[in-house]
Amino acid sequence: MGSWGTLGPALLSLAGVVLGAGGSLFGQYLVSRASERQLDAQEAAAHRAELKGAVLKFLGLAAQVEKAALARAPDDDPGLDRLLDELWLAQAEIDLAARSEPLRGAAYRYAARLAEAAQDGTSDGPALRGPQARFFDAAYADMWPGHRRTADTV
Repeated sequence: MGSWGTLGPALLSLAGVVLGAGGSLFGQYLVSRASERQLDAQEAAAHRAELKGAVLKFLGLAAQVEKAALARAPDDDPGLDRLLDELWLAQAEIDLAARSEPLRGAAYRYAARLAEAAQDGTSDGPALRGPQARFFDAAYADMWPGHRRTADTV
């Protein structure tokens, strides 16, 4: 029984060290998971901010092109040509910033429809609303993947 008197405290100390090391490793695991989630959230926020800037620029130019196409005279307008060039550059910005192919495609189709309307000299507003709505939906899906768009978010 004398050996348990000296061996018992040593075993309890060893068990305490093992439990402390295990707790420390588990704590580090939790901290690394939290850091990873925080980094993912920061990256997603940076992506949304970059994409939001590109989308707003594109939409501003799209509105200018549509307005210019409605008010266009039959002759060639160098201002409209410049706007179309800027619109295609803005579409390329979205192409680079987008994470999803549906957004890239929707931006291209909307820009192509706007360019077609501007070059024909006929801007059919309702015909532009379909590509515009699909562009909005794709932009929302790219900025907020996994979130459903509801009537409250529109």
